[in-house]
Amino acid sequence: MIKSFWKKKRFWQICSGIVLTGCVIVFVACYSYIRGLDVSKLNQPLPESTLVLDKYGKPASQLSASKIEPVQFSQLPKVLTDAVVAVEDKRFYEHTGIDMRSIFRAVARDVLRGSYSEGASTITQQLARNLFLNADKTLGRKLREAAYAIKIDTTYSKNEILELYLNSIYFGEGSWGVQGAARTYFNKDVKDLTLPEAAVLAALPKAPSRYSPFQDEGQALERRNTVLVLMRDEGKITAQDYEKAKSSPLGVVKSDKGNNLKGRYPAYVDAVINEAVHEYGFTEEQLLTGGLRITTELDPLVQNAVADVFKDESLFPESKTDQLIQSGAAIVDQRTGGIRALAGGRGEGVFRGFSRATQLKRQPGSSFKPIVVYGPALDSGYKPSSILFDGPLNIEGYQPQDWDHRTRGQVTMQEAVVSSWNVPAVWLLHEIGIDRGLQFAKSLGITLPAQDRQLGIALGGLSEGVSPLQMAQAFSAFAAKGVLHPAHTITKIETSSGHLLVGASPKGTPVMQPETAYAMTTMLQVAVAQGTGKNAAMNRPVAGKSGTTQLPQTKEFEGLSSGSAKDAWFVGYTPELTAAVWVGYDRTDKEHYLTTSGGAVPAVLFREMMSRALAQVPIVPFDMPIVGAGTLTTEESNSTDFSNVIDEVVKREHGHGKGKKR
Repeated sequence: MIKSFWKKKRFWQICSGIVLTGCVIVFVACYSYIRGLDVSKLNQPLPESTLVLDKYGKPASQLSASKIEPVQFSQLPKVLTDAVVAVEDKRFYEHTGIDMRSIFRAVARDVLRGSYSEGASTITQQLARNLFLNADKTLGRKLREAAYAIKIDTTYSKNEILELYLNSIYFGEGSWGVQGAARTYFNKDVKDLTLPEAAVLAALPKAPSRYSPFQDEGQALERRNTVLVLMRDEGKITAQDYEKAKSSPLGVVKSDKGNNLKGRYPAYVDAVINEAVHEYGFTEEQLLTGGLRITTELDPLVQNAVADVFKDESLFPESKTDQLIQSGAAIVDQRTGGIRALAGGRGEGVFRGFSRATQLKRQPGSSFKPIVVYGPALDSGYKPSSILFDGPLNIEGYQPQDWDHRTRGQVTMQEAVVSSWNVPAVWLLHEIGIDRGLQFAKSLGITLPAQDRQLGIALGGLSEGVSPLQMAQAFSAFAAKGVLHPAHTITKIETSSGHLLVGASPKGTPVMQPETAYAMTTMLQVAVAQGTGKNAAMNRPVAGKSGTTQLPQTKEFEGLSSGSAKDAWFVGYTPELTAAVWVGYDRTDKEHYLTTSGGAVPAVLFREMMSRALAQVPIVPFDMPIVGAGTLTTEESNSTDFSNVIDEVVKREHGHGKGKKR
């Protein structure tokens, strides 16, 4: 009997030892497993949006690679954190990542129901599931979730966990994170939420589509009031607060704006990104997620004027049904090189989309003549009154024709510019030398490839073409008295805390004699007042040059009128701003090309953009002091009768416009 007792006692001691040993082994294994879990992902800051500021230092646009706009715990109102804890995990500040009471209740409920459910998940477990695990409903995943929750709870403070949770969960209606939700449902920042509003948001994570106030106001109101009851019962709000909040309407605001900074000025913002990457060595990821502050040269008044013009369909020719007539434009402040506005195209702009302001490459036609012919000729000593050849021309087989298929024998440079004659331009480039023309174009920021070393460049016949921004920058040197200020968007880049990373101050470079710039401006003013640029004229001094490119001389385009064109340009400037505008089809074929009327469109767009942008700017003349014979005085250049002024200059030097070439 005694022996049997001791045998039984020994048996239970062994069993207890085995169980205890097993528990120790399981505990050590769990401890080792939990300790080995890597939750360092939580240390990585959530991507912070970068702000693009305009020239006045005000927010203009926002860059973000994330659907989440994170906020710090200090920005979360207490009524919101109390509401979330009350409805999602009322023992959040007491448990160690998992709530054993809730787990036992959930297990008992599952046993009774004969099914497995997701109940008993704490806020910490939900955070772990969102960031580290998949959504399958298995016991193994649930155990890993608990392990991650314990590791997170021992690594981070409760407030840090709550901040991470609220910044990462889905609130419905496409909103991730509590800041996005506050803007989506109430059109305000999360820090400004009231008690009833906080309760609405706290009600959403359990079933965002079901409790969305935009989908079912009744359900949303009932769920909000449930949250308020829980807050009252937990002592987070008083009975008076509860009654007042319960009687409040939902107060949601259906707003299509959301964050009205996101997606603004897409063409300009793309140019900012490209400049930061290529000029200053930033990566795109750094720009999208680094929370930087990029101050730019953007002028909202000018940019909005450009946007309004591009939205006005009455200013454009009627497009074919299957393809829109497109356009690109760039406006530069010639005094600094600051890019004030860009238009990447017609229609809705998209982030990182193709920009016809900066990326387009098209032949510039006659608008290139000041850059590669007349500019270098003036800088070499020619004058507006110099006599140029305009007759049958054959230079090593190249035979240019004037657009009217006639010749005048001799014309002044001014006359050639005003009427955009081709033969004088080609003849003059041959006289000064192609290399001189190429060198001058390069000094204006346009470097042409080796295959462009031919006389056709006098008429804008380029192998690759140029962009509106390149053309605006080149003409800006004429407007700035011969000084080229590199076109740029960025003035400085700082961290969110104000640490300066980049301080951009591009220096202007003299690229021609001031007399050259003055003379070019006088000629281009006459071109606008009387010549091919008439459609750009407005109630202030304007200088500029139009340009069109012919359709390719292929069988596909045989039989089309001579007035048909592939591209149309206008590049010009006022005493304040320089702009270039291109118009054409993205894909030119026998069904998609510009007509004669379409060729005048860029000048009209230029006029409309500049008129609106400068509407409140006082009218001033070009600053053109007397610099010598052949160049107009300030009084002459601002005369209303430009033809008389030019005639007087010609008479002074050549007598009635006749004389030998220089």
